[in-house]
Amino acid sequence: MIRLIRHYLRPYAWFVAAVVVLQLVQAGSSLFLPSLNANIIDNGIARGDTGYIWATGGVMLAVSLVQVAALIGATWFGARSSMSFGRDVRQAIFDRALSFSSKEMNHFGAPTLITRNTNDVQQVQMVVLMTATMILSAPLMMIGGVIMALREDVGLSWLILVAVVVLGAIIGILASQMTPLFKSMQIRIDTLNRVLREQISGLRVIRAFVREPTESARFDAANHDVADTATRVGRRMMTMFPSVFAVMNLSSIAVVWFGAFRIASGDLQVGQLTAYLAYLSQILMSVMMATMMFMIAPRAAVAAGRINEVLDTESSVVPPPKPVTEVSQHGRMSFEGVSFAYPGASRPVLSGISFEVRPGETTAIIGSTGAGKTTLVNLIPRLFDATAGRVTVDGVDVRDLDPDLLWNRIGLVPQRPYLFSGTVASNLRMGNPDATDAELWHALTIAQARDFVEQMPDGLDSPISQGGTNVSGGQRQRLAIARALVRRPEIYVFDDSFSALDVATDAALRTALAGETRDAAVVVVAQRVSTIRSAEQIIVLEDGQIVGVGTHDELLTSCATYAEIVDSQFRSNEGVAA
Repeated sequence: MIRLIRHYLRPYAWFVAAVVVLQLVQAGSSLFLPSLNANIIDNGIARGDTGYIWATGGVMLAVSLVQVAALIGATWFGARSSMSFGRDVRQAIFDRALSFSSKEMNHFGAPTLITRNTNDVQQVQMVVLMTATMILSAPLMMIGGVIMALREDVGLSWLILVAVVVLGAIIGILASQMTPLFKSMQIRIDTLNRVLREQISGLRVIRAFVREPTESARFDAANHDVADTATRVGRRMMTMFPSVFAVMNLSSIAVVWFGAFRIASGDLQVGQLTAYLAYLSQILMSVMMATMMFMIAPRAAVAAGRINEVLDTESSVVPPPKPVTEVSQHGRMSFEGVSFAYPGASRPVLSGISFEVRPGETTAIIGSTGAGKTTLVNLIPRLFDATAGRVTVDGVDVRDLDPDLLWNRIGLVPQRPYLFSGTVASNLRMGNPDATDAELWHALTIAQARDFVEQMPDGLDSPISQGGTNVSGGQRQRLAIARALVRRPEIYVFDDSFSALDVATDAALRTALAGETRDAAVVVVAQRVSTIRSAEQIIVLEDGQIVGVGTHDELLTSCATYAEIVDSQFRSNEGVAA
């Protein structure tokens, strides 16, 4: 936690310095007031000196105003520094998550990344805020209070020692019990977020299979885990504050009891005893403020560890140290002996993949489920990096290309198209922020999406909900295709992007695409033979290996696997012959 705070508070060193100075002024003023009060009692009230009372009272008022001003300033600077700290850490986590490849995203998962970027950051930010506004003054008040109390009377100093030792022991025991509970609670919050996210995303499936009672019970179990852990933490916190106040009150009683004997013997005056009580309260209040730190610090330390885990994780797909920013070829791509294996897997997903994609041609990839089709196309935009061999775009290994240059050359339509909350236009302009309305309508026309967009109440400005849940699966796919068309890349990658379309729409879309992508290289992953039969090159995958390359007619006679796929779809009335 200290490493995280030190790194992200460094840009706000002046704010932190201002907090320290103002807290010193505030603590000094607070420590000076009991002595002035003692002087009023012993030198003013006891002697009946009204002038002295007014003069000293005026000084007390001035010191109080300085204390209030310093406290306000310290709170303002503390709040600014802590809020800026939280903002920067959240931005750092977000930026690091954006740099992750699919490997790191799969390792962490979306629910825990959301928790770490919200709840965990809030825990550490709270420590910074509490330290700046309250906790920083605690050691100043404690040390200063001890010194000032000893100035008033040394004979009662053993009471301070006993009170501080007892409070320290109580706090230490409770803090040691709460630390593992805080760690457990953050993990349970992750689980709760994951369950809730799954249930919201899969609501249709849950209702379709009448699993509401089961899913309700699963959420209830995760919810109870969080509540039970929080209850155990709460019980220990409830023990802490009564213990602190009990020690404070017993210490005050002891000071009055033993102080009375010292007043009777003439070793102590009434004003000094009053000041001593005030300093004892300040000392024990500073211990109580430190107690608050012990309450929040263990959970914040756990949260900081989880944040550092994200920030310290380097992406397995790293930008090249000296990226290539210019290329001589355009729209040409090749796989050269490419293999890929997931970490810890017993065998590679892809093995010995070699083929070339040329501009103006369509290369189709087909195979059974699990053959490695999606993994193969994910290597093109470097969502993964090949574990052997290389993928080249425009004659350069993708690992040597500048990432922006690579991504600007590729228009990817993923297997599960995702739309962002906003409008139709805002989603399409993710491909090209400067695209005109005319260009958007043109892309929608090619993608066979113009008709349903025109029927929407506001056309291009019609709202799209998160994930595109307010449009059908086929409409979502066509909007995703239109988004790629707006970009006008050199290489189009369609990863099973026509699966939700009916045969007629599929045929119309492919006909329109043929003219639009005439000069570009096109890679199509598909399940239906009718979608790819006109491709200049069809690659057949089986168990991560290429078992056939050629045109539709060539593969019917040369590749048994392809012939089986065609035969099965023909027999299932897929309409290949048409």
